Amino acid sequence: MTDLTTALASVDQPQATYAAVDALVQDTIGAKLFTIMEIDHDKGVARRSYTNMPDAYPATGEKPLRHDAWSEQVQHKRQTFVANTIEEIAAVFGDYELIQSLGCESCLNLPIEVGGSVIGTLNCLHEAGHYTPDRVVAANSLIQSGALALLVAKAL
Repeated sequence: MTDLTTALASVDQPQATYAAVDALVQDTIGAKLFTIMEIDHDKGVARRSYTNMPDAYPATGEKPLRHDAWSEQVQHKRQTFVANTIEEIAAVFGDYELIQSLGCESCLNLPIEVGGSVIGTLNCLHEAGHYTPDRVVAANSLIQSGALALLVAKAL
């Protein structure tokens, strides 16, 4: 928590806090590709606010909120989504070929809920089979830091 505490004190917000959450994710469950998405329910959009691979997945623009099985599970039921093969990823994400080209064939999307609403997700991608049941349980410890990072971004 010291790194997150130090990051929160930084004037480089929200990037310092996002980077501290990234480091915490790496230490806790690992991720080749890590992004943070903010969800704006009023506008009906999601935006990538942080990425550790800006060339492949830049933190720019907005996209309409999805209405499918993934959004039902993650945004409405507030359940973590896990896919441990590229085929499972391809079933829900149209950019699966780009994901695979980055050496990623497993995915964990962790909903971040504050005040009764999912305000974003932590998105972790790694090699096939990486998100084991133990890592999925460990991912729950990341919810608080993810919420803190998204609230810092909203406050600015």
